[in-house]
Amino acid sequence: MGKNITVILIVLAIVLIGYNVTFIDFNNPFKGNSVIALIGILAALCAIILLLIFLTSKKIQKKIDED
Repeated sequence: MGKNITVILIVLAIVLIGYNVTFIDFNNPFKGNSVIALIGILAALCAIILLLIFLTSKKIQKKIDED
């Protein structure tokens, strides 16, 4: 998977976080659609972390291959 695709996926995850924030009822965040939105935000954050780990591992692999 190329760097461009990874960056696009990270941007999509950030957009998904922004979309889910609009569904959170900040007066009662653990009831109804707010819980689903919080789960969506957590899932998107996990995806971003995994993609950043993937990019870092690709950089390390590239340095190893150069030596």
